[in-house]
Amino acid sequence: MIEVRSVCTADQAEWLRMRSALWPDDSDGEHAKEIAAFLNNKAFGWSDSLLALAVFVAVRPSGGLCGFVEASIRPFVDGCKTRPVGYIEGWFVDAEMRRQGVGRSLVMAAEQWAKAQGCTEMASDAHLENTVSIKAHEALRYEESSRTVHFRKSIDTGN
Repeated sequence: MIEVRSVCTADQAEWLRMRSALWPDDSDGEHAKEIAAFLNNKAFGWSDSLLALAVFVAVRPSGGLCGFVEASIRPFVDGCKTRPVGYIEGWFVDAEMRRQGVGRSLVMAAEQWAKAQGCTEMASDAHLENTVSIKAHEALRYEESSRTVHFRKSIDTGN
């Protein structure tokens, strides 16, 4: 059985490694800044609109970490029927540890935390092309509530 616990200061290097693997478009410096903000203030730079945040890590039997989940309480989530809503902001398990219940244990910790915060629903998202994530969510009985394509346009050029 994998141990899942709240993240602590000693986990910074491993959390940084896994965050960088999950979100490679952000620099290690940006991830380190977010990690420091969470450990100091229980907040991320982008999390002002969230009601609460928690981070759980999975500990390898041989030591070190093999996964994490960043969870929040959002005031509302499209497709949900209740408010507030627990939300999986980020979820990662090292490739060699997948399909062994690590991800399930992490998500269950986040769900239990959200329930303790008064939530009756948990939500998440995945990029449309991320079939591994979609299948992982489905395996944990998450159901698709919608598909969204976001658009943007720069309006400062006058075009």
